[in-house]
Amino acid sequence: MNRTTAGWINGLVGVLIFSGSLPATRVAVMQFDPVFLTVARATIAGILALVLLLALKQKRPTGPQLVSLAIVAAGVVIGFPLLTALALQHVTSAHSIVFVGLLPLMTAIFGVIRGGERPKPAFWLFSVAGSALVVGYALIQGLTASPKGDLLMLAAIIACGLGYAEGGKLSRTLGGWQVICWALVLALPLMLLISLLTMPESFAGIEAPAFLGLAYVSLFSMLIGFVFWYRGLSQGGIAAVGQLQLLQPFFGLALAASLLNETVTWGMLTVTLAVILCVAGAKRFAR
Repeated sequence: MNRTTAGWINGLVGVLIFSGSLPATRVAVMQFDPVFLTVARATIAGILALVLLLALKQKRPTGPQLVSLAIVAAGVVIGFPLLTALALQHVTSAHSIVFVGLLPLMTAIFGVIRGGERPKPAFWLFSVAGSALVVGYALIQGLTASPKGDLLMLAAIIACGLGYAEGGKLSRTLGGWQVICWALVLALPLMLLISLLTMPESFAGIEAPAFLGLAYVSLFSMLIGFVFWYRGLSQGGIAAVGQLQLLQPFFGLALAASLLNETVTWGMLTVTLAVILCVAGAKRFAR
């Protein structure tokens, strides 16, 4: 198996894992405070990451690598989880998942800025068209009803795109699983402190689905998914493999409908399909 093919396979596995993030967050945030949920998932994942790094005796990152790791931590360990948890207090997970359509474009933009990639001009035409469809749908369907929720989701996508691109670039030298583990460990002291300060006085009223949601976003969304995702970005290219994120809305909408009994309209499905067709064109010109 060549490096590019391996990158696409790893990237697809990462996308499948990430598809459950927003539905799981939606379930957890119904009973957990958004700030506590954000820091708790990072704390749990950070402790597991620290154990892995120590057990496998990994070398400490260099100074420049620590700067990149700080950017990764700010984007995907803190920024995206916190902003999405806050947004999901105002919008449904099915609605928020549509914003994932902006992630490939954000990732590609930061891939150029931070990763030095240079996609062909046609790539940007397809990517912008796909993103325009997503934003247009949000404007028509939900922005007037919940501007706060949509703006929070947009900020989350920008933070995530930066964290993805920075992590993909750093994975070329540090390794895929090492990047997310070191980023989690870097954020661990602050996350642990805030977890203790924001912890509920009692967990007696918290039901099993909320705990399961917390477990999923801690173990899979915050750690395991990134192991595959960053490896895929480093092997197949940030802009190219980043286009796989457009499959995430399909998987996420299916989960939202089946697990949360949320309404998935024909408009959502049509927009998602149209965006994926645009990204299929963008993928062809990613390099």
